[in-house]
Amino acid sequence: MPTSASATGRTGTSTVSLTVLPTPLGDLRLAATADALVYCGFQPLAEVRARLARAGLREAGRDGQDGGGARRAVLDEAGAQLDAYLTGRLRSFGLPLDLCLATPFSRETVSSLEAFVPYGSTATYGALARGLDRPRAARAVGTALGANPLCVVLPCHRIVGSTGTLTGYAGGVDAKKYLLALEAGDGPGADGR
Repeated sequence: MPTSASATGRTGTSTVSLTVLPTPLGDLRLAATADALVYCGFQPLAEVRARLARAGLREAGRDGQDGGGARRAVLDEAGAQLDAYLTGRLRSFGLPLDLCLATPFSRETVSSLEAFVPYGSTATYGALARGLDRPRAARAVGTALGANPLCVVLPCHRIVGSTGTLTGYAGGVDAKKYLLALEAGDGPGADGR
């Protein structure tokens, strides 16, 4: 995996900064500690804040006086890499990641994605379940991917239904189509512009 996801799911800091990043997929919400990106997804901000609070993370003050320069640096780098990825200039992310918002099974599942299904490829939920040595867990894999706290960065969009159909994605099926077309080299931004 080209990123450094925290295996324990905790970077050691409990304060996060949030931002909204406009993209061709729609607005992505990003949350970061001073050490790592903890959230990249499509949920409304109120839901993101609730998810962060359930994990014991608190949002930094919005007055800019909270020493959030390191968090801002993580968010800025995430934004730059997401922009490069969504315009076809980047194929793999190099961000520090923390999976503290994921369950242990979800952590295992999403951490395996980049190695299991590389850029430009797809695989089925069943194939991923077999790859995780849980051949009867295709539905559990789907549930774990549905809760992926790092959409796009950890590429759950590359997993498709057993017949190749584009099934659920947190950003919607159109976002999944966009990402797969981009990675196949025939979508918007695929030419690097």
